[in-house]
Amino acid sequence: MFVNFLSNMEPKKSSEALKDSYWINAMQDELNEFKRNEVWRLVPRPKDKTIVGTKWVFRNKKDEAGIIVRNKSQLVAKGYNQQEGIDYDETYAPVARIEAIRIFLAYAAHKNIKVYQMDVKSAFLNGILQEEVYVSQPEGFVDPKFLDHVYVLDKVRYGLKQAPRAWYETFSIYLTKSGFWKDVNDG
Repeated sequence: MFVNFLSNMEPKKSSEALKDSYWINAMQDELNEFKRNEVWRLVPRPKDKTIVGTKWVFRNKKDEAGIIVRNKSQLVAKGYNQQEGIDYDETYAPVARIEAIRIFLAYAAHKNIKVYQMDVKSAFLNGILQEEVYVSQPEGFVDPKFLDHVYVLDKVRYGLKQAPRAWYETFSIYLTKSGFWKDVNDG
């Protein structure tokens, strides 16, 4: 029954999505997540700063049977406009070597430990930004009272060059406070 409240279409552009109430709801859910996580603040456009654009990305999430269970919209930053040394200092890709995963799984199997896989919803929204980054208001959701304003980010967004690094730093601090420690080889 829930499938009757979802869109079968997967829009390619914001203009297409903004004609469909189901996608508008999905976009609003994303923006509500920003508000809940205190991701950004609306401020007057600074004169001497680069403004990174934003773009909506749309996906229909399906279950094992291929039935659409959710319309997911994601607001991403157009990070390809960022310049190293100006908008960010370094990039980073948090990856795990296959050997580490195999050792972990072998150890868990040996000790009869249950292992769970999970998808972290809005993981990057929890990464704290060190740099000052401004993004444009998202298409379809520009505040009519503040047309000349932009958002200053307090937390990272998908698409920013520094997003993986900021998320990794936040996650590492949490794990360390929870009693875990880094291996000396992790750097």
